Amino acid sequence: MSAAVMGLSTGASDISAFDPRYSISLMDLDPTEQRVHAMDLRVSETMKEALAEEEGVRLVVYRDVAGYPTVGVGHLITPQDGLSVGDRITYEQAIAFLESDLEKAEKGVKRLVGDLPIYQHEFDALVDLVYNVGEGNVSESQSPRLNRAIANADYDSIAEQLEYTTAAGKVARGLQYRSERRQSIFMEASYEDPRAVEVDKAGRISA
Repeated sequence: MSAAVMGLSTGASDISAFDPRYSISLMDLDPTEQRVHAMDLRVSETMKEALAEEEGVRLVVYRDVAGYPTVGVGHLITPQDGLSVGDRITYEQAIAFLESDLEKAEKGVKRLVGDLPIYQHEFDALVDLVYNVGEGNVSESQSPRLNRAIANADYDSIAEQLEYTTAAGKVARGLQYRSERRQSIFMEASYEDPRAVEVDKAGRISA
């Protein structure tokens, strides 16, 4: 993982839809030890590393598992990008896309959870979800159970709803692993990749 990615800071912008009366200062609370208002949180460096592991850092535009043109750290190409499959970008452009996409995902999570207090690792898992599937797919119409769990402050049920395993209507093994990792981050603050290889006594590598 590049230090440029690891050291990236994506400042959370103010969102007028949130009442500042609910804001809790991180000077008073440690979000790794106590749940705080999502407005006070930004994605952690550990989550950025996990995200880059999941998405990879690719400098040539390719099609993802759903067939969408993608580049950088899982950045979906937009018409404004002016890029097509096979085009190459610089590493600096990849980081700029990541910064912009993370800021959007953070805002999406803050709109999703509203006033529900959350830990840093819970916020990270939800950022990964929104980054991966898009804010539209976690809306009340598309993900009613997730939204109901948030409304009921039912953290166990929120974790259960973090499983998104299909792309273009088909189950993707990579998304199954990613969902497993996302749920572990949310429930246990465990960021390890479940696909980490193991070597047996005979020297054979297994996933």
